[in-house]
Amino acid sequence: MYPQAYIEYLAHFHGTRDYFECHEVLEDYWKATEPRQRDSVWVLLIQIAVSMYHYRRGNNKGAAILMKRSIDRLSSQTEVTLNLGIDPDALTQQLNEEYTRIQSDAPYQSLMLPIKDPELLNLVLQQCEMWKVDYASKSDLTDIYLIEKHKRRNR
Repeated sequence: MYPQAYIEYLAHFHGTRDYFECHEVLEDYWKATEPRQRDSVWVLLIQIAVSMYHYRRGNNKGAAILMKRSIDRLSSQTEVTLNLGIDPDALTQQLNEEYTRIQSDAPYQSLMLPIKDPELLNLVLQQCEMWKVDYASKSDLTDIYLIEKHKRRNR
């Protein structure tokens, strides 16, 4: 029912907290299924992850820009988001709160996307278990590779 790339995105988002990998996994899926469709829900989810990546790194300006775009994009994606097992109203509230936190230079905190479908949550939990990571873990702010992955990864 749900694309494997989406399940992996959510497992990275909530388990490994590797927002860079969230971007990579879902961008590949988006380009394979809806190339050049900038209004895709996949772009929305990618932007949320990239915003959180920038926020965790202390790039609040970049994080705020992408979070605002995510909020704006979500308003036209509520039905699709719901069909993907995410509560769009709760997500809207969370993104607005996160945007306020970013703008006020509040310290980064890990974000939990509001998964509404128990079946989806179970699939994400299984993926985390397979990867041997804890679901709902907090970001390891001492893991420089995770924080600066775009600079440190092998190309």
